Amino acid sequence: MESSNKEKQEALDKRYIRMASIWAENSYCKRRQVGALIVKDKMIISDGYNGTPAGFENICEDDNNVTKPYVLHAEANAITKIARSNNSSDGATMYVTASPCIECAKLIIQAGIKRVVYSEKYRLEDGIELLTRAGIEVVYIAASNGQPAADNQ
Repeated sequence: MESSNKEKQEALDKRYIRMASIWAENSYCKRRQVGALIVKDKMIISDGYNGTPAGFENICEDDNNVTKPYVLHAEANAITKIARSNNSSDGATMYVTASPCIECAKLIIQAGIKRVVYSEKYRLEDGIELLTRAGIEVVYIAASNGQPAADNQ
């Protein structure tokens, strides 16, 4: 029975990470599009993608193709949406297409999210290390084929 539940969770993880990937397409950023979903009790309670704050122009990079300093990450957008709703992210899972940076990892910890599933590794792993240190379950699912990677943490 336990392996059946694990298989069901893996299937759900693959679906939600694909949905986060589709959600990333809403981003106007040219260098990198990132999507995030927050799921609790099999319900998507928030979503986000990287981009400029509400009311700003939808241009993420400057003339030199450098990301503007006020661009919000997908995780931050999803978490701040929770703050404006009646939902709670306490105990939820975040699905994000890129591994969280250290700043987003801090927000994830403070939001009470207990599990993070991501599909693209970033050159810096300090965000992943901080999440693990905080006791948050971190799962990597390769973006290429949707199969869980051998190095699940």
